[in-house]
Amino acid sequence: MLQEAEELATDGMEKALDRLRRELARVRAGRANPAILDEIKVDSYGSLMPLKQVATVSVADARLLVIKPYDRNNIAAIERAINHSQLGLNPSTDGVIVRVPIPPLTEERRRDLVKQAHDAGEDAKIAVRQVRREANDMLKESEKSKEISEDDLKRALDNIQKLTDGKVKLVDELVSKKESEILDG
Repeated sequence: MLQEAEELATDGMEKALDRLRRELARVRAGRANPAILDEIKVDSYGSLMPLKQVATVSVADARLLVIKPYDRNNIAAIERAINHSQLGLNPSTDGVIVRVPIPPLTEERRRDLVKQAHDAGEDAKIAVRQVRREANDMLKESEKSKEISEDDLKRALDNIQKLTDGKVKLVDELVSKKESEILDG
């Protein structure tokens, strides 16, 4: 039971960190990053499909993304999808590829992005603490039903708290790194 609770806690906290990493990758930092287009859906042949299923997205230089559709008929739909996204990007096409210049960030936009990164970090901390609570409840139930001793409970609770503290520290580091990337970008 002790090991199950610790595995539950570790897995849940890692999932929260993975979600945070994906969220932070989507936050635009002034440099070209294909991950900022991950959420874009393209109307392709009557169905909405993720952009990466209808085209390849690559970085041409620090301020330019290049999108090469698998089918040229999707170029207009890709351009339309990017224009309608809330990313503030302005794509252009030459009939073969779509170029998406990444404009430099204004100071106000940088502050908004830093706030977005902090919000994502706070959500991750909440998720980590929720996993800790679930694992602690599982352990307390086990002690209540006499499956584990009081000493084992105390030790396991301490281990889960140490794990939680480490993950929260990692969340802070990830957010801090993204913040400096946004402000320096």
